[in-house]
Amino acid sequence: MEIRKVQRSGGSSFIVSLPKKWVDATRIGKNDPVGLIIQPDGTLLITPNTSGVQLPKRKEFAVDMSTDRTLLLRELIGAYIAGYTEIKVKSKARLPADIIEQVRHYTAMSIGQEVVEETDTEILVKDLLNPTEMPLDNTIRRMGVIVTKMAEDAIAALRSKDIDLARNVIERDGDVDRLHWLIARQVNLIFSDVNLSRKMGIPVATASGYVQIAKVIERIADHATKIARNAIELADVPIDEDYLGEIERAGADALAVFQSALAAFFSSDIERANDTIGHRTELERRCREISSRALSYDAASAIHLVYISDSLRRVGDYSTDICEHVINHIVGAGDAGTRTKQ
Repeated sequence: MEIRKVQRSGGSSFIVSLPKKWVDATRIGKNDPVGLIIQPDGTLLITPNTSGVQLPKRKEFAVDMSTDRTLLLRELIGAYIAGYTEIKVKSKARLPADIIEQVRHYTAMSIGQEVVEETDTEILVKDLLNPTEMPLDNTIRRMGVIVTKMAEDAIAALRSKDIDLARNVIERDGDVDRLHWLIARQVNLIFSDVNLSRKMGIPVATASGYVQIAKVIERIADHATKIARNAIELADVPIDEDYLGEIERAGADALAVFQSALAAFFSSDIERANDTIGHRTELERRCREISSRALSYDAASAIHLVYISDSLRRVGDYSTDICEHVINHIVGAGDAGTRTKQ
């Protein structure tokens, strides 16, 4: 931290000099304007970006015939999440066909990324999505809707022995991943651009919470996928009707806890968050019974039934994580004294 003394100029103006290193880095010259933004915590943010327009961030990847295709895909996703608005993949020779295919696979699995230029040696991908058009709340809600339906369909596939439905649940996990990456990307953009933070109405200090919630929902989606995979393995196994009913009731309990946790998050309701944590007890009891009764089946089937029970229990555990975040955030913000919604 650099400490500088405030000087007085005239009757009512106060002046503080800017660090030369920062001035050089931002290429600010004499008489250039800078933006001053008063933060909620009393700090003052100085930005060279006075237009409010998102500044481009560019990333290049050099490739050749020996490039690890899987690593390249992970790097592209990493650049996307980091908030790069332009990504160029280039080669000294002709781009290998499988590299081109990998880039197109990347654009298909991410939101807002499009190939805008392509030559024999280069591909340029640009972000065409305006971050303000995808509010974080809406994305979290969409993730919640998808995950709830995935879990419902996974349990329905177990009852009906519908392998196609189970496989469809597994495919939908990719949709949740895409939205999770989008949340992480937008939060990184907010961290790097305070103007975007103001436009979206999300303080920088609050934005990181959305990444945590998105990650929790993504993990719940993984467990819905695991239930679907185990349902496929149990497609030829006769399961008692009353035992299926117990699994369905546990599934309903798990989703009720999940929905209540999301409602507490969106309403900033600390009391509901606390009550929801307590509701996990009944879910845990049902899951223990399901795991215990699984032992009456052959070993291979019992393993899959226990896996399903464990996934349902984990849905409750992760939903509790959402509730704990709500409580921690509200208490940290100093608003817990009212014990009511914000």
